Amino acid sequence: MTTPHHHITLDELLASMGEAGARICEIDASEAGAGNISIYVGWDLDLHRRFPITEEIELPLPAPALAGGTVLVTGSGRRLRQIAANPLANIGAVTVHAGGLTGTLFTSPDRLFERLTSEFNSHLAVHDDQVAHRGITFQAVVHAQPPNLTYLSHIPAYRDTERMNRAILRWEPETIVSLSQGIGVLEFMIPGSAELQAANVAGLRQHEIVLWSKHGTMSRSDLSATRAVDRVEYAETAAHYEYMDLVAGGRAEGLSREEITSVATTFSINSPWL
Repeated sequence: MTTPHHHITLDELLASMGEAGARICEIDASEAGAGNISIYVGWDLDLHRRFPITEEIELPLPAPALAGGTVLVTGSGRRLRQIAANPLANIGAVTVHAGGLTGTLFTSPDRLFERLTSEFNSHLAVHDDQVAHRGITFQAVVHAQPPNLTYLSHIPAYRDTERMNRAILRWEPETIVSLSQGIGVLEFMIPGSAELQAANVAGLRQHEIVLWSKHGTMSRSDLSATRAVDRVEYAETAAHYEYMDLVAGGRAEGLSREEITSVATTFSINSPWL
């Protein structure tokens, strides 16, 4: 499967991860070492020039659909705001071997992390599932911790996918266009656990962004890391409106269902939330 992404170089991919990390921090969705980013690439990249150090690793879960591809991923504990200044210190590249059980980890002499992000299993599972089901050759996945969305998930009534979407899609006309499939809401699960990984994969089949209750979000994009961040930004902005309305005592009416539907119709948007 050929896509327009095939001309993108490793340096451009690393730069896009830096830009995405910086924006996540600008919207206060990644404190200190929180948050992580990965990009799956289904074509050959020249890794040795930037990442000359190699080691064989066992993958945290089988990823047979990714065999022959590469996953660029942030290191554990690294600050997303520092990726842009020195991506080689903060990112590793994993080429997946045949069978999807093992891989080769490529890193730079500048490497400042001991291991890849603790959420690597969730990233890997989403990439494997999307490649297996959709045949994509490029995907970016971003885990962030946007405060307004995360706060709402601490309120039991908002830990419901329908309630959350009815709440956040009503504040700006752009939201139904940019998040037409809405946001999937998952219950709280232990970070890095197999339970979260499985629920996350299922959620990201239906939605392009999911909320890990009392924790953060994971979003995906077939276009770029920055587009995956855009989904966080749209959802977080909507959640901020919802938070403001809660603080104000629920005085704002928001967009009506009819107004949201008219926007969707104008822009030819199909959505389960109309």
